[in-house]
Amino acid sequence: MGVTRELLCLTLIHILLCCETLPVTGMQFLIEHTWDSDPVTHDPIRINFSPGQGGLKIEMFGPFFNDPAGPAGPPSEPFPGLWNYEVVECFFLDSTTVDYLEVEFCPHGQQLILLLSGVGHAFLQQLPMVFNATIKGDKWMGEALLPWSYLPPNINKMNSYAIHGSGEKRTYEALYPIPKDQIVEGQKPNFHRLEYFQNFRLQSIMGEGWVQPSSDLWIGKP
Repeated sequence: MGVTRELLCLTLIHILLCCETLPVTGMQFLIEHTWDSDPVTHDPIRINFSPGQGGLKIEMFGPFFNDPAGPAGPPSEPFPGLWNYEVVECFFLDSTTVDYLEVEFCPHGQQLILLLSGVGHAFLQQLPMVFNATIKGDKWMGEALLPWSYLPPNINKMNSYAIHGSGEKRTYEALYPIPKDQIVEGQKPNFHRLEYFQNFRLQSIMGEGWVQPSSDLWIGKP
């Protein structure tokens, strides 16, 4: 009995140690406010991050506004200026270098990736990415695999956004909006206000022992 109990204890310790190295199943975020901190007037767009094969799996679920009409580009392909359409956007930032990644998803299936070094300064864009979107009635969902090589090293901040509507009905929403008391008269939405990004660690998804693969795309950037 003593030997059996000891083996059971050793097995339990082994399982617990292994579990510590397993990735977290995912993180979920809801976009519940406009860029200037008003509550949204529809079901919030939901974004999930989870481990993927060779990259970060990103899933999004939300209402489909179908406004404006979809881009003319083929599904799954990069489309320049995608931010002018109905999109969900995710930004990943290394605040120590101001290197960051912007990735955009359209319910009609197009995508757009921008690698930026310095606020608004894109040095590489329109990269390929696996992305599939499905529209069902007044809702849509999308799933993407974002390769690790596209992500800047040492990510520590994140924000996500959603845009829909045309003309005066154009609506800009933010996961981490600008607080009401910091809005000035005449101010317009600007998704590159990096000071409003919040803390984010990939290790919270992949596990504390996980090390982000290095990428040649970011070598030599300040």
